[in-house]
Amino acid sequence: MLNLVTAFAVTLLFSCGNKSGELQKMRQKAEGPAAEGEGIVAKYTDSGKVVATLKTPYILDYSISGFPYEEFPQGVEVTFVDEEKKENYITADYAIRYKRTNLIDLRKNVVLILSDSTTLNASQLYWDQKNNWVFTDKPYTIRFPEDDSFNNGDMFDSSEDFENFISLNNQSRMYVKDTSPDSAQDSLQ
Repeated sequence: MLNLVTAFAVTLLFSCGNKSGELQKMRQKAEGPAAEGEGIVAKYTDSGKVVATLKTPYILDYSISGFPYEEFPQGVEVTFVDEEKKENYITADYAIRYKRTNLIDLRKNVVLILSDSTTLNASQLYWDQKNNWVFTDKPYTIRFPEDDSFNNGDMFDSSEDFENFISLNNQSRMYVKDTSPDSAQDSLQ
């Protein structure tokens, strides 16, 4: 009888094999986060260099769900460093980060401030970290610091640095420097 119990235990042990993830899912609450955290400061690195710092008062981690994500119900503050080592900031009252797609959905009082003081205000902003792209289908305002230019619109699609952006139903005031050969000639006279 002892041999039969031992054989059963060994069979059970080996039949579980590499299914620890499945066991974790079974132990997780049917609906709820895998983890919660308070007062979080997370640093993201690439090749040993800090590329972003995230601060949040509260996080819910759904990393073992079918489509893993992190929820920031009390908001986030993110400082990210570009290739030129310039710091840019983004804050929002609520955010969700989808782990598989590296897409962040920022909502409520979203403010993005680039290192040159270009400022974006919106009620919602999607940030595609993988492709360095930001976009929204909600009203927004962008203010450019050099000459108080601005752009307001109903939606936009842009590179992170706002060098290339498309907007819809917008109003703006933009000052463009004339770099034609005639303007250079006029300034010499």
